[in-house]
Amino acid sequence: MNIFEKLLCIQIELKAPKNQYNSFGKYNYRNCEDILEAVKPICKKYGAVLVLRDKPFVVNERYYVETTATLYDCEKPEDHIFVTASAREEETKKGMDGSQVTGASSSYARKYALNGLFDIDDTKDSDTTNKGGESQGKGDEKDNPNPLTREELKEFGVTDFKTFGEWVKKNYKKAVLLLTEGECDEIRDYLTVQKEKREKKVQTEAQSAYDKAVQDGDDVPF
Repeated sequence: MNIFEKLLCIQIELKAPKNQYNSFGKYNYRNCEDILEAVKPICKKYGAVLVLRDKPFVVNERYYVETTATLYDCEKPEDHIFVTASAREEETKKGMDGSQVTGASSSYARKYALNGLFDIDDTKDSDTTNKGGESQGKGDEKDNPNPLTREELKEFGVTDFKTFGEWVKKNYKKAVLLLTEGECDEIRDYLTVQKEKREKKVQTEAQSAYDKAVQDGDDVPF
């Protein structure tokens, strides 16, 4: 069995369902770790080994992470197949330091390199729903199985949709309806962090008010 036959068997047997759940956005997703956990025993079965390599690079002063996913034949290590994918780092991302921003970009790049290598159908994105270069309208939203809807954005605390749309265009150079699944997930992660920070601030302010009332001798509930 050569490396291509082994890859074909792995692609057929690999099952990596979207078992992760985002309670804020109410959507299911899979991450890089889910794919790796599912594929490792199959690689062992067919005598193959998967290697992931990250390489940063710069384009127009923007940093990217390129991941190469390579499948080696354990019997003939010189025989291998690889797929690359890349993700751009955000210039700044609230709630994350530099290493976390790089790590998030690496996770996205690794996930999509694995998708390409093992033919994982990760649902349609703007490239598959955009017919012949035609612009998408409101009716096309149903073609995106993982869109950012107004109802979902409200749960994250977004109420000014015009400002949100301008923020998306500034950071992603496209309209909300043209965002890919990975970009939608990235925005959800960012909005989740912001919501948690707001809730923590409210709790802190409430605790401070409670402590002050106790200190002043006011009657307060337990």
